[in-house]
Amino acid sequence: MIKVIGVDPGLADTGIGIICGSGIKVSSYSFGGIRTDKDLSLPARLNKIYSQLNDLLTEEKPDLMVVEDIFSLPRNPRSGISLGKVTGVILLAGCHSGITVTEIPVREAKKILSGNGSATKEQLEKSVRYLLNHDSPIRPFHASDALALALIGIYRFKESR
Repeated sequence: MIKVIGVDPGLADTGIGIICGSGIKVSSYSFGGIRTDKDLSLPARLNKIYSQLNDLLTEEKPDLMVVEDIFSLPRNPRSGISLGKVTGVILLAGCHSGITVTEIPVREAKKILSGNGSATKEQLEKSVRYLLNHDSPIRPFHASDALALALIGIYRFKESR
């Protein structure tokens, strides 16, 4: 049995999903997020994400961390720059914890779990909910995205050893 943490980076909301299992069998899971206040400075927000994730990694001791790879939309390149900074502190927390860290593009995650690389957040959430046999909607969507990443980590763990 292994434990995988999935992380969906975001400056305002970073999604967290933790799954324990083996192969396609999930024995337990949990999800949540790290929120930062827009009134805080960028360094303070990044520090909050890093510190809370670092504490979680120390407490949970996962075998693998799967992070959504960054992307940037042409109409808003500044958001891609902010996302890169958030991803940087997430990768640093994983490295400092001594765990294996891998990145997966969002389109790949959507394709693997829903069969459609262009799936909406709602479609991906429904796929994750179905795979986990979870009755109620998983919110926020950042958390369901993080669970999707963790599921892929569980499925692929043998490959990453």
